[in-house]
Amino acid sequence: MNTLSRRGFLAAGAAAVAVAQMPRFALAQTPDALRLAAVTRTLDIDGRAATVFGLAGPGGQGLVLDPGQRFRVDLTNDLDVGTIIHWHGQIPPNAQDGVPDMPMPLLAPGETRSYDFEARTGTHWMHSHVPIQEMQLLAAPLIVRSAEDIATDRQEVVMFLHDFSFKSPEEVLAEIAGGHGGGGHGAHGGHGDVQSMPGMPMGGAGAMPGMDHGAMGHGAMGGMPMGSMPGMGGMMGMGGMAMDLNDYDWDAYLANDRTLSDPEVVQVERGGRIRLRVINAAAATVFWIDTGAAGARLVAVDGHAVQPLPGKRFGLAMGQRLDLEIDLPSERGAWPILALREGARERSGLILATPGAEVRRVDALAEAEAPAFDTDLAQEARLIAVDALPERPVDRSQMLMLGGSMQPYAWTINGAVWGQHQPVVARSGERVVLSFHNMSMMGHPMHLHGHVFQVVGISGQRVAGALRDTVYVPPMSMVDVALDAGEAARWMLHCHHMPHLATGMMTEFAVSPSV
Repeated sequence: MNTLSRRGFLAAGAAAVAVAQMPRFALAQTPDALRLAAVTRTLDIDGRAATVFGLAGPGGQGLVLDPGQRFRVDLTNDLDVGTIIHWHGQIPPNAQDGVPDMPMPLLAPGETRSYDFEARTGTHWMHSHVPIQEMQLLAAPLIVRSAEDIATDRQEVVMFLHDFSFKSPEEVLAEIAGGHGGGGHGAHGGHGDVQSMPGMPMGGAGAMPGMDHGAMGHGAMGGMPMGSMPGMGGMMGMGGMAMDLNDYDWDAYLANDRTLSDPEVVQVERGGRIRLRVINAAAATVFWIDTGAAGARLVAVDGHAVQPLPGKRFGLAMGQRLDLEIDLPSERGAWPILALREGARERSGLILATPGAEVRRVDALAEAEAPAFDTDLAQEARLIAVDALPERPVDRSQMLMLGGSMQPYAWTINGAVWGQHQPVVARSGERVVLSFHNMSMMGHPMHLHGHVFQVVGISGQRVAGALRDTVYVPPMSMVDVALDAGEAARWMLHCHHMPHLATGMMTEFAVSPSV
């Protein structure tokens, strides 16, 4: 991963000075805590300066924990706006989960908050739970190494993926909602204006300017009935309506904060043994990971081991992670590892290279469009958990209908936007099966806070699938997941496509105490 830019480093240093001058009661009391700061930093994106956010840890962007190390972190907000960070893939006490006002408020500028819980091993990440801030790159890797990771002695490489616009998130969302986001392949046809977006679901500083957080869900985008999808697709084919793969053409696609005009080159040994941890932190882009001449094995998804799956191309949606084992040839060379935007030619990536190897430039545009990702759930169906949930009777089942349209730009769960939603309910300790049924023409990566679930059904067929926290549900398909309800609390359940989330595609998994 790249280190902080000088400007970001100076900002982080200023934060440390500011915190040192705060009253003692405002500081966390954890003596061995790691320091993490939400900062502003500057990136060079294809020769143009871009001011973005970031999460600065002791060694640069993000955190790496050793086997058995607790998650003891003092988080300081060095931004001039309130923020809050969600530890995606971890299961902290609900009060530390990082969702605005559920139950903790945003961290005010200059505030420090302490976190302390048992860390779950694997490839995870952390990000603001204010959508417009996540779109400004307020996110970073969160890697928790296991004893097995140490024993296998593989060189660890992280590939952290983003989509990026030089425009403000508010402008991006307005263009998407107005039908002017571009999006290329599978683009929609409608171009009407949305008069009133429901308040940003995260509330507080997350609300877009001029929006009334108390009036969420009221206006042109509220409560669109299921099955009512005017303007969807914009293209009618022999098989019916076309999928909408991408609803925005971003200015750049980043791997570890860089584009292919100046990619990160990771030095590796001849015959090197690599564990590549890939994190899709993009706001609205699904990627294929193409290892090219360096064949790979998929060994984990969302931080959980799966039976090894050999291949050279694996996909992941927003919020998901892949761990790939790569065994390089015993010769000098350079091996590009590319992230291909689904349904488009754009790509990003990094390069594994031995000392002295010739590193050739890789064009940011491929010759051909990458296919749509997992429309038939073929990849998901091949994943088998190493540590499956124990068999037990199902106590509660719930269908969640995923709906929405490009025009008007509205995305719903069970026909409702956040603020009009009916919580999904369970009791602590119950075995619960959630069935995500996508009746829209866009895919939805569905993320549940505070729980790990197992994929147990794909389009009506039972499977012993992967353990996950984020499952991709393609258009007109159904995925069943099983879980054991955890702490009695309100846990977020939402689509990890940021424009979908920002327009209301969120509900809550409300767990009550066991009887």
